[in-house]
Amino acid sequence: MKKLILSLAIVAIALTSCKSEKKVETKEEVKVEEKVTDPINSYNVNVAESSISWKGDKKVGDAHNGVIGLEKGLFDIENGVLKAGEFVINMNSISCLDLEGKKKASLEGHLKNKDFFDVEKFPTAKFVVASSEVKEGKLHITGNLTIKDVTKSITIPATLTENGNDITLKSEKFNVDRTDFGVKYGSGKFFESLKDKAINDLIEFSFDLKARK
Repeated sequence: MKKLILSLAIVAIALTSCKSEKKVETKEEVKVEEKVTDPINSYNVNVAESSISWKGDKKVGDAHNGVIGLEKGLFDIENGVLKAGEFVINMNSISCLDLEGKKKASLEGHLKNKDFFDVEKFPTAKFVVASSEVKEGKLHITGNLTIKDVTKSITIPATLTENGNDITLKSEKFNVDRTDFGVKYGSGKFFESLKDKAINDLIEFSFDLKARK
């Protein structure tokens, strides 16, 4: 019986490890063939109704989650196809939802300082759509993500819903390796002595964007 319990525990740990290592592959910046050229006829993101969610954790221990606001965004859609788009993220708006009071302020301040996103120097991040295609009923958006002046290409699974002049663009959860963008604080990849105190390199993101033409 003990052997069975031990075996099940090992399997569970293995599955958890596989899941935690699943991430969006970052590649070199890709060329953007089409850009939003006519803002009047494009879909403008309602920043008050849109959100980007994040989740981060340590190798052992705490996990935290929160949201980041958009500064602006717009995109072009032709015949139900996402042709172009650009979204500017307000990094000063990073907030934690699972803490309150001094702990909340402390974590948010740390995320904003030079250890992490250095929002005084880099107040915005950006995602520019390069292309999109439908695979197995899902929309896959490839674009250039820029954080701290480092730009990498990523592909994000999402769904696009049209309702008259209203659009909802909602992603699935996806993981990005923060160290690909120069955010190395607490990374076991660069500071092996941290061991169990290391902060995971992968940050989980998802977004829910509302826009109107």
